[in-house]
Amino acid sequence: MTTDVRLGSTGIVVNKNGFGALPMQRVSMEEAVQLVRRAFEGGITFFDTARYYTDSEEKLGEALEGIRDKVYIATKTGASTGEALKKELETSLKNLRTDHIDIYQFHNPAVCPKPGDGSGLYEAMEEAKAQGMVRHIGITNHRLAVAHEAIDSGLYETLQFPFCYLADEKDVELVEKCKKADMGFIAMKALSGGLITNSRAAYAFEAQFDNVLPIWGVQRQTELEEFLSYIKNPPAMTDEIKALIEADKKELAGDFCRGCGYCMPCPVGIEINNCARMSLLLRRSPSAAQLTPEAQEKMMKIKECLHCGRCKSKCPYGLDTPALLEKNLKDYEEILAGKAF
Repeated sequence: MTTDVRLGSTGIVVNKNGFGALPMQRVSMEEAVQLVRRAFEGGITFFDTARYYTDSEEKLGEALEGIRDKVYIATKTGASTGEALKKELETSLKNLRTDHIDIYQFHNPAVCPKPGDGSGLYEAMEEAKAQGMVRHIGITNHRLAVAHEAIDSGLYETLQFPFCYLADEKDVELVEKCKKADMGFIAMKALSGGLITNSRAAYAFEAQFDNVLPIWGVQRQTELEEFLSYIKNPPAMTDEIKALIEADKKELAGDFCRGCGYCMPCPVGIEINNCARMSLLLRRSPSAAQLTPEAQEKMMKIKECLHCGRCKSKCPYGLDTPALLEKNLKDYEEILAGKAF
């Protein structure tokens, strides 16, 4: 089994373990540098971050100092105008201590940026590429319609989209469509925001698709070592792993919050992306961390919900977020009262 993947027409070939740097926000500079350096030493050469991940770019820039020419860096812009994109790119280049971004991605836009659409976004991206500041143009999304539009447009070299073993036929179809278009597919949420707890099964699923590069969100040394071990000993799909995946699919079937956070911020300060999936987090991870006084305070905020509908209108998965919040609060209060749910 090959452990390398080619990102379509970009020609970028890397190990089938990308480093997702979103969790770098949650650790110190020292810890971040140590993790990233260990990842590189262990064979990981693809690092994905974003302008909007607070200080993630800065930490990555510090960690990759001196080895920049041996790795690939992907980052993202959430700009809504061409001028804003130029400023964000300038900031990203400074933070990452580099003169170019290998893959510069539009960060989950509601519509697919195209030349002549009036925003100036794609034109600014093309200009940055012509100047050598951007090597390849990509797009990230959580909406199938926008993802399909990006592939059909022929304007993009990579697509980053949620893809894990909870995926359905529509998601698999997207992966296959990218392969036919020779477009790189970067899989975000390969662990479904922490709901998938078996990394071997997660890796074995992704390994079935030779054009998919999963990026694992890492913030602990133990997590990183698991993925590094798969470089030399990649897990294959077995009957045991198939059974585990089927069991997880049954448990997680239906509407559930993926924790993407696009519903945020909440006008009354509810931490929606965690509170709306608390029941699942309690079932699938050590519950002590979810029952601290701080966690309880966050969950009780749900009672202040205004039912304004903002979170529901912004959910890329079309979830009834207020209803999910209420259900999770009910489950949580039953746990606190010593009842099972």
